[in-house]
Amino acid sequence: MTYPETLRDLAKYGPNGQGVSLTQDSFTRLQATAITGLSARQLGYWRKTGLVAPAARTRGGHARYTFTDLIALRAAKRLLDASISLQRIRKCLQSLTHFLPTADQPLVELSLVVTGDVVLVFHGERAFDALTGQEWVFPIAELVKEVEQLQRIQPQQGELFPAATEKPEKYA
Repeated sequence: MTYPETLRDLAKYGPNGQGVSLTQDSFTRLQATAITGLSARQLGYWRKTGLVAPAARTRGGHARYTFTDLIALRAAKRLLDASISLQRIRKCLQSLTHFLPTADQPLVELSLVVTGDVVLVFHGERAFDALTGQEWVFPIAELVKEVEQLQRIQPQQGELFPAATEKPEKYA
């Protein structure tokens, strides 16, 4: 299923080409499905299981999703699209709340990237595995400095082929 890339696309086409009004501060289930590409069934299941619950409700008890909720829903959808199971997403979120207790909404507040079967979390200048908390990437700035220093050094001919400088007659 393809879904709109921008809110302007959603307002123009919406679900089933009907167009959607985006003037309110919260979004209905229908609007949330159109924006995120999730089904109404997925939204209901995620709400019931607490993966992503709508932040607001109408007086009649209908779910209303905030923009922040939509970010969390789309982040979870992208993890699913990257072949991360729903169970693994839940485990990652539990681990992240343990490693980063100040992150109330990890799907919204953190940058999550999937590489192979690992979910990486970028937080500040560090990257770590979402499940284990193990730092995964060394500081890139140090690598850049090292590469720049090596690029400034121009090798001499003898340094490129050390065997040729030791016994030049052998290669003549």
